[in-house]
Amino acid sequence: MADPAKNVHISNRARETNTYDVIVVGSGISGGWAAKEFAEKGFKTLLLERGRNVEHVKDYPTASLNPWEFDHRLVNPEKEKTENPVQSTVYDESNKHFFVSDKDHPYIQNDPFHWIRGYQVGGRSLMWGRQCYRWSDLDFEANAKDGVGVDWPIRYKDIEPWYTYVERFVGISGSCEGLPHLPDGDFLPPMAMNALELRFKDEIKKKFPDRLVTIARLANLSRGWNGRGPCQYRNLCSRGCPFGGYFSSNSATIPVAMATGNLTLRPFSIVAEVLYDKENRQAKGVRVVDTETKESIEFFAKVIFLNASTIASAAILLQSKSDAFPEGMGNGSGQLGRNLMDHHFRIGAEAQYEGLMDQYYVGRRPGGIYIPRFRNVNEATKRKDYIRGFGIQADAERRSWYDTVKHTEGFGKDFKEQLISPGIWTMWMGAWGETLPYEENKVTLDENKTDKWGIPLVKIDFSFRDNEKAMRKDMKESAMEMLHEAGLKNVTGFDYSSVGGDCVHEMGTARMGHDPKTSVLNKWNQLHEVKNVFITDGSCMTSSACQNPSLTYMALTARACDFAVSEMKKGSLG
Repeated sequence: MADPAKNVHISNRARETNTYDVIVVGSGISGGWAAKEFAEKGFKTLLLERGRNVEHVKDYPTASLNPWEFDHRLVNPEKEKTENPVQSTVYDESNKHFFVSDKDHPYIQNDPFHWIRGYQVGGRSLMWGRQCYRWSDLDFEANAKDGVGVDWPIRYKDIEPWYTYVERFVGISGSCEGLPHLPDGDFLPPMAMNALELRFKDEIKKKFPDRLVTIARLANLSRGWNGRGPCQYRNLCSRGCPFGGYFSSNSATIPVAMATGNLTLRPFSIVAEVLYDKENRQAKGVRVVDTETKESIEFFAKVIFLNASTIASAAILLQSKSDAFPEGMGNGSGQLGRNLMDHHFRIGAEAQYEGLMDQYYVGRRPGGIYIPRFRNVNEATKRKDYIRGFGIQADAERRSWYDTVKHTEGFGKDFKEQLISPGIWTMWMGAWGETLPYEENKVTLDENKTDKWGIPLVKIDFSFRDNEKAMRKDMKESAMEMLHEAGLKNVTGFDYSSVGGDCVHEMGTARMGHDPKTSVLNKWNQLHEVKNVFITDGSCMTSSACQNPSLTYMALTARACDFAVSEMKKGSLG
């Protein structure tokens, strides 16, 4: 692979002519993919990012620091929590630099909603959980069968080859299981389960024949792949990985795009609106506010991909008002900004296991085990109290000194020996549940308040409803039941409550659908009303399923890019 540093070409000034073939807005997981696809196919591509530049390796300042090298030993002080009440719930001293400041980037919570953001080149691909699962027709047909929201305009067969396409580039470690509603992928070798996880898997298979325990499918590399990795099992992913042991825009897609010579990366660029050509009935470009100079600059292209993230992409279109679109570009259906979803979680159970004290493990594996959805999969598993379902992520480990010290008293040599010895086995299980699309869960713009760049503030209305509440009861009880039946002791259920946004799986706001009267995007992720504007981030999702969604964003992006390229060659776009 070419050295990306030698190919970086950053434009911090407006060019004499600001015209490209394609403009991609946002450099996170889906934006990085769009940039790669177009640049590789020979199109001059402008990648706009509202935050600073982050270069792979060079800009990971904490990647190799030890806990004692941080001023507060990785514990956020009270001042930090007060100044950044939302972002500080998920960062610490080691990765704070990848999160925005709540003070500098305000938004309005009409209901509690934690909008977790990373404004830099690479976006949240530097901070994501890296769990990668395909969806199936259990998910793509759900809205139509349940009469909820609108029907997806695609089925699994439409996206299946694109899942394979992105998996072969990303590198997903995992195990093929032959489960129809969690399709297998093109995997790298799976990471290993430890002794208690293997025992748990055997017990669940005996006690619950309809449930499967498998190793997590992760975008962490179990062996070297495409010039990256392998994973070093340090479990320091959120600081940026200098080994390229996991997939990010910074380590994977952007360097490839740069190497083509077709990509121009422009950080510090907030897209204020998409510009519309009323005569041609197509978008002609975007207007950008330079975050450093506050200069307003226009860029032009035949095709525009919005990949700014679920809430930000909807906000950009809502800001893009004109005579043709008085309520925002592509909002003829009135659905733009609506149907905001996020998975609900932070519920499950934990327990202890007596035995296997001669067993241990090596390294800090970046993921655990996974129990795919087992509710409402067929008639035999149908529930009367809620629709859809949940998956469970779990892991087992020997109790560390950090936890042992909470339960141990003493001093001197014996006390030290107790702390440095591996403790008993413990197991944690957490469930991730599907949230239905509700029109009232929405993103709108405040008409009077703006940020320091003059951009209207986003307002968010969001709540979980009866279906999610009924599901949560079952999520907790199911986790406790499985731990009991698998022979673990001291089983304790937990429900830490889930606020919208906490899971950082925002979806909806510009849903795909068959009908322009009820949806924003068609089956190719084009705006129904402006064919040369595509959205392939979480905005496009018509339902949320219960699997982590990023792999689906990437597959939809690659698919939409392929379609756009074919249309550009026909001369039908721009």
